[in-house]
Amino acid sequence: MSAKKHSYFKHAPDIIPQRYQRGSSISALIDAMGATSFEARNVQRGAHLFKRMVNDNDTIWLGIAGAGIAGGMGGGVISLIEAGFIDIICSTGAQVYHDLHFAYALPVKAISPAMDDDALRAAGDTRIYDIGIREVETLEAQDEIIRRFVRERHERLRGKTLSSWEFNHELGRWVAETAPHPELSFVVAAARAGVPIFWDSLSNHSIAMNLARTDREGFPVILSGQKDIFDSAAISYNANGTGFVELGGGGPKNFIQQTGPTISQILGVEFEGADRGLQIGTAVEREGSLSSCTFSEAVTWGKYRTTGDDKLVQIWGEYSVLFPLLTAFVLDQCHDRPPKRIVERMPDIITKLGEAR
Repeated sequence: MSAKKHSYFKHAPDIIPQRYQRGSSISALIDAMGATSFEARNVQRGAHLFKRMVNDNDTIWLGIAGAGIAGGMGGGVISLIEAGFIDIICSTGAQVYHDLHFAYALPVKAISPAMDDDALRAAGDTRIYDIGIREVETLEAQDEIIRRFVRERHERLRGKTLSSWEFNHELGRWVAETAPHPELSFVVAAARAGVPIFWDSLSNHSIAMNLARTDREGFPVILSGQKDIFDSAAISYNANGTGFVELGGGGPKNFIQQTGPTISQILGVEFEGADRGLQIGTAVEREGSLSSCTFSEAVTWGKYRTTGDDKLVQIWGEYSVLFPLLTAFVLDQCHDRPPKRIVERMPDIITKLGEAR
């Protein structure tokens, strides 16, 4: 008889089938998921990582890719901002643009994705999968609102080089004053809480398309990608602890994660990257679409300090399903935090990184 072999699984938790009770809380549901396997277990790991970020007072970035805001998911972002659980945002410019539809009561409809797109175009309808948006009543109306903002706030925007967060902060303040439903806008919530919103691109969205027109109409606005890079890096440099929460990949994920290499590799200032990261997305690494690499790979670039299941959690899945679960979990588990009001501290934050060279 052969000798009994040692098992590498000896100290691992037992898997026991979970029963679900009527009236269970969101926290109980997620912890029950964590006692199972596959992505359900990762959801539980990610939820508790997010909780640690909040309770340990990390400076928390939120990255927003995709079309979740156009699809009505801005309410979750607003809830996190108002609880003090989000300190900085990087969004596609498109999501800032679509966010304002709700503040101004411009029609956005829940539709079937199985429609004749030729017929939709002929009728003046546009769609993002199952989100229906009218071209004239929504998009063109929103375009005019953006242009009106530039004209009415041009004295505050002109004559200087702006980062995207400065533009978006001024936009949020103006929307708070002029929109019939400012409570539905995460851009407004961010402006009120002093949360800076960066764009991952200065040109790849409808707001920039409208700036091309207002420039030609005599209301020029000068934006700087270099200023965005330095200002965002300064925020990470001055944070005592940093956590990244990334909804999807794309530009927002890379913009947030590049703050570490900007400091260490480009500026030559000693810096070891972010402390913790949580990503929700469906991209895979083997064909190159997992924007700016896996978490473990990102450590080699100086984007994060170390690998480890307690610090970096990737959940493979679609964030319209998973982001509400994680949001509800941290709202249930964590006490509100006072806002860090980073917008008001930006001059000092920027100076400190400048002096570090």
